[in-house]
Order: sequence, then C-alpha cells, then structure tokens
Amino acid sequence: MKIVKFANAEWHGNLKDGNGKVSTESGNLDSSYGFNARFAGEKGTNPEELLGAAHASCFSMALANNLSTKGFKPEYVKTEDKVYLEKVGDNFRITKIEVNMEASVPEIDDATFQAMAEDAKQNCPISYALRSTEITLIAKLNK
Repeated sequence: MKIVKFANAEWHGNLKDGNGKVSTESGNLDSSYGFNARFAGEKGTNPEELLGAAHASCFSMALANNLSTKGFKPEYVKTEDKVYLEKVGDNFRITKIEVNMEASVPEIDDATFQAMAEDAKQNCPISYALRSTEITLIAKLNK
C-alpha cells in the first residue's frame, strides 16, 4: 500500500522582507510564514514548528498502536516536540528534537511503557525520516 499526502508552500520576495503561505491537502492548515515568524517570534508558522507537529502526532499514534497491539488500552498520549534550529558554520541546521510525552495507560509497568515509547521514537515514520537528527525522549507514565 502506498499513501501520498501533499502540502504546498509559496514564497514572495527576498528572505528577510518576503512572505509566504503554506497549506495542506486537508485544508486544516492554511497559514502565513516568514523570516520574522521563524527567527523573531512574530505571528505565523515556520518549518520547525510544522516539523515538530508532524513528529509529535506521528509519535503519539505509533505509541498508541504499540500499546494497543500488546493489549494495553491507552487513555491518552500527549506529546510536545521541541525542535532546535541552530547556526552551524554558514548554515542553519535542525540539531535536535526533544520529545516530552506523558500518557495514561492502566495496567502497565513503567519498564514496559518506557520500552514501548522508545520503540515508537525509533520507528514512527517521521522519526525514521529524521534518522540523521538527534531525538531525545522523556516519557512519563500517569496511572
């Protein structure tokens, strides 16, 4: 089975003074983006924020699947990704993604939960695509 999803981005002008729009095929995202949204905290989205959202949602789904496959019934999985953009030499690079997650899963011990969370971190499709980026995980089990 092959699934293809798409997003669109359009940019006008130079880097610092220009502006852009980004959207997704579902229509759930239709936002402006620009230099100041990326580097100065102004309104609008940015590639790092979008990457974090994609990874956090993918990780949450992968963990829920891991748990369900083993017979556990997750009540919730909440994930926050922090995406680090840093200047490396002459260019900017995403150097690290910090995953902070908490979940409520009855009848599971912490060691099993941690192993399943680590597996989700390693094997969700977005993590797999980001293999060259350091991804750290803090997983908290709430009972």
